[in-house]
Amino acid sequence: MNVAAIPYQGESLALITAIVWATAVILFRKSGETVHPIALNLFKDILAVVLFLPTIWLFGESLLRTAPLNDYLLLMLSGALGIGIADTLFFHCLNRLGASLTAIVDCLYSPFIIGLSMLWLGEVLSLLQVVGTILIISAVLTATYRRERNVISRRDLVVGLISGVMSMAFTALGIVMIKPLLNTSPLLWVTEVRLIGGVIVLLAILIFHRGRKTILSSLMISRGRVYTVSGSVVGCYGAMVLWLAGMKFAQVSVAAALNQTTSIFIFVLAAIFLKEKINFQRTLGIILAVGGAILVTFA
Repeated sequence: MNVAAIPYQGESLALITAIVWATAVILFRKSGETVHPIALNLFKDILAVVLFLPTIWLFGESLLRTAPLNDYLLLMLSGALGIGIADTLFFHCLNRLGASLTAIVDCLYSPFIIGLSMLWLGEVLSLLQVVGTILIISAVLTATYRRERNVISRRDLVVGLISGVMSMAFTALGIVMIKPLLNTSPLLWVTEVRLIGGVIVLLAILIFHRGRKTILSSLMISRGRVYTVSGSVVGCYGAMVLWLAGMKFAQVSVAAALNQTTSIFIFVLAAIFLKEKINFQRTLGIILAVGGAILVTFA
């Protein structure tokens, strides 16, 4: 059977990605209590690189496939931006805002994807998608206005929001810039090369970072080790393959919107496992965010 011909395959993979990533976010939030964001990102990326090597072999693919040098460089740049930088900023946001608020900020991913898809890929934005984008932005403003400042310090709120917005921008850029290449390239090869790009930029950051010893030593704290390892396997290995597969087999803007349903799962899991507060503001924010994602998807 032609895998690409399976009905709604890309859409299904994008939805599964949302569930898997939500689980990983909860694990990363626990890990972030002891592990520095740069160290956590570097660990998960190196672990994923190691895990993908035998996976590529099992599927009969090759890491060093015959491809133009520009393809390798583009994928590594995509990984540097969309994994190395974006995920580090995401972990900063997660530590500052908590999982439930980060889930709402994470919905900005769709507007960034759609905007870049219009500019880069020539995809068309409908009126309802514009409305959906406005709803998502409204969700972020609603969830972080006034009351949350009593729970989260003003500094954490501002730094967390900036980190989250920048993370979504770099994530979207990292995937949109390689969308044409995804259509013609083996999925596992693309994933591995992107991961290597992410590792390289993180190692470069560490070399010039004055606090590199402190950053790396945070990985040695035993209390967060189980969350670091499990989150890395689930989030960087499992979710990344599913995420890229969804992008490959569905229209990029549709896959991105379905990915956003992860906000619902994060919201619920954060309340259950992290005991994060659910109030009217956050609930309204998640409703607006998911409503916006639905409009973006089905408009």
